[in-house]
Amino acid sequence: MASGTLTIDLDAIAANWRALDRMSGADVQTAAVVKADAYGLGASRVARALAQAGARRFFVAQAEEGAAVRQALGPGPQIAVLSGHMAGDTEMIHDLDLTPMLNSLEQITRHLESLPGHPFGVQLDTGMNRLGVEMLEWQAVAPILVEAGPELLMSHLACADDPDHPMNAAQLKTFHAMTDGTGLPRSLAATGGILLGPRYHFDLTRPGVGLYGGLPHQAAIPVVTLSLPVIQTREVAVGEAVGYGCTWVAERPSVIATVAGGYADGLLRSLSGQAQLWDGDTPCPLVGRVSMDLITVDVTDLPEVPRALDILGPNQGVDALADMAGSIGYEILTALGPRYTRRYQERRA
Repeated sequence: MASGTLTIDLDAIAANWRALDRMSGADVQTAAVVKADAYGLGASRVARALAQAGARRFFVAQAEEGAAVRQALGPGPQIAVLSGHMAGDTEMIHDLDLTPMLNSLEQITRHLESLPGHPFGVQLDTGMNRLGVEMLEWQAVAPILVEAGPELLMSHLACADDPDHPMNAAQLKTFHAMTDGTGLPRSLAATGGILLGPRYHFDLTRPGVGLYGGLPHQAAIPVVTLSLPVIQTREVAVGEAVGYGCTWVAERPSVIATVAGGYADGLLRSLSGQAQLWDGDTPCPLVGRVSMDLITVDVTDLPEVPRALDILGPNQGVDALADMAGSIGYEILTALGPRYTRRYQERRA
C-alpha cells in the first residue's frame, strides 16, 4: 500500500473532552467544536464518539458542515453554526434544525424575517475584530434580540493561548458589559479560555483543539499517529545530492529511504530539512525538500530499513511537528490529506 496510515484514537478524543468538561465545572455545560471535519479527523466518527462521551452541543463553521454532523448524530443534539445565517442557507438551517450564531445586523434581519421562531444565537465582537456584532450595534438591537430569546450569547478570545496577555482581561470586561443583565446563557471560552479559569467559563465552554491533542491543553492525550510507507531505498555516496534543488548533500555514505507523503498530503514544505521521522524510538532526519508526493529520509543508522516510518506518534505530536515547520498544531491537523487511509481506534461496548 502506497498511502500513509492515519490512526485516530477516538477513546483519546473522548477522554480529552471529559477532562475539559471536568475543568469547566459542574454547573457549566461543555460543548465540542467539530468544524473543519473535526480538525481533519472525520466529523462523523468524532461527533458520534463525543456524543457517547456526553457532549450534547456541537459547533461547526458552516451550515454544510452542520449537515454532515446532523446526519451522523440524528435529531436531538444542538449543532451551532459559527458563520451564522448566510444567504442561501435558510432551507438547510430549517430542515436540519441548525442553530446559526448570528454575526451581523444583516444576518439578524435575515434570520428573524425568514425563520421566525427558529432557534439562534448571537456572536458578539469583544475586541478580536473578526466575527460578531459590535458594541454600538448590540446596544441598538439588544432589546429586540433579548426578547426574541437567543439560545446563547458568545464571543471568542483572541489571545487565550497566552494567559498573561492583557487582551484576555479586556475581552472579559467587554463581554460582561455587553451581556450582564440579559439573563441569557453565555459562552466565552474555547480550549484556551477553559484553562484561564472559572471567570471565563460562564454557562458553556466549547473546546476544540484540546480535544484533538493540541496545545494549549498540555495534559491532552495524543490522538493521532501517522505512519508513512517506505517505497524505495538507495545508497548515496559522499558528495551526492538528494531531492529537488540538491539542497542536501551526503557527507558520509548514506542509506536514503523514499517515503510516501508530501505537501499534497499536508506535510508542509517548510518541514524540508527540519523534520524527523521515527522508527520506534529512533529518530531519522528528513533530508532534502518535501515534494508533492514524496519525502526522503536518512535511515543510515537503522539496523534494517522498516516498512514504514512515523511522522506523528508518541515521540512527536502535532505541535512538535508544527514547531519544526514554523506553524501551529491546528494547521498540521487540518492539513492532513485525503489520501491517507484513516483507521479509527475505539473500544467496543
